[in-house]
Amino acid sequence: MTKTTTPFSAPFSRRSVLAGLGLAAGSAAFGLPRGAAALEGTLVVSNWGGDWNERTIKFVEAPLVESQGIKIVRDLGMEPERKAKLIAEKRLRRGTIDVIHINEGDSVELNGQDVLADIDFAKVPNYADVVPALKSKPFFVPWLYSGVTLIYNKDKVANPPKSYAELWDKKWAGKLGLTNQLYFNYVMMAGLIKGGNVTNTEEGKKRLIELKELTQPRIYAAHQQLAAGLANGEVDIAINYKARGLQWANDGAPLAIQYPAEGAIAVMFGAALPKRAPSPELAYVYFNAMLDPKAMAGLAGASFYAPANAKAALSPELKAKIDFTAAEAAALKFPDYEHVAKNTAEWLEWWNKNIAR
Repeated sequence: MTKTTTPFSAPFSRRSVLAGLGLAAGSAAFGLPRGAAALEGTLVVSNWGGDWNERTIKFVEAPLVESQGIKIVRDLGMEPERKAKLIAEKRLRRGTIDVIHINEGDSVELNGQDVLADIDFAKVPNYADVVPALKSKPFFVPWLYSGVTLIYNKDKVANPPKSYAELWDKKWAGKLGLTNQLYFNYVMMAGLIKGGNVTNTEEGKKRLIELKELTQPRIYAAHQQLAAGLANGEVDIAINYKARGLQWANDGAPLAIQYPAEGAIAVMFGAALPKRAPSPELAYVYFNAMLDPKAMAGLAGASFYAPANAKAALSPELKAKIDFTAAEAAALKFPDYEHVAKNTAEWLEWWNKNIAR
């Protein structure tokens, strides 16, 4: 995915959350009568396609939304096209999209375009159980999250790098794989090392040029190509989401994950409500279904992303695999997406000119 992550329960002071009130209570909260008849209607959901959409249907849409009588129309595609469509519809009195699946960074960008509505979270009972540290935007429903980690072939790398900074070493020459889809994360990562931070991006660009000179990393077009490069031995180390590494290991690749000493850059996926949504009342039903504890556990097991709902019913084994320890969670670096939104177009041009070619 492009730009477009109960790990926090110990280190954060805002620990208490309200008990979930249930979907029926959620219907009452925004004025809908109880019962399937009250939920009849059509809901247009903008989402990625592929296995992401298939999991959304399996764990959320079919059992928790369509089962109530709501008809879902799926508008699928990559986020640049879906964002452009939403922005184009700001000229209309009534739009065509009720729910848009996006990442946190894209939500900030779209909010800056004045196309997203603030969400009344009182109408989303399950939001009370969202990990407090993820509740950062009034226009964004957190859903799944992970972090940018070091992924390595454990059969070929006996002593993996323990930090982002350790990648700046000639011994990894020809062994490191990157993907164009995470260019903005790499800029922030390079700014983070040597005591920096994720907004220290001018220094980050300089350091990425140093990394290129030292290691000549292989640059892949997308996540899938990077996964193939790891599997066929083209590269031994990659920088990507922990969830992606776990997915690839689950597919049979001999991979392991190393959490970086600097703290992993967090990535979070969720959904938002367009200002001109034709059926906003049904969007609230959808948001609450997304955060259902059982649905979140199923999604976590299928995708290896950590669930935003702290009460998701994960087995101890699954939680240990996909989630973060208290110390790792406390060290996660949440990007300043206002900074990213202002600079990402320039970063992409710079990346294509200086790193990707």
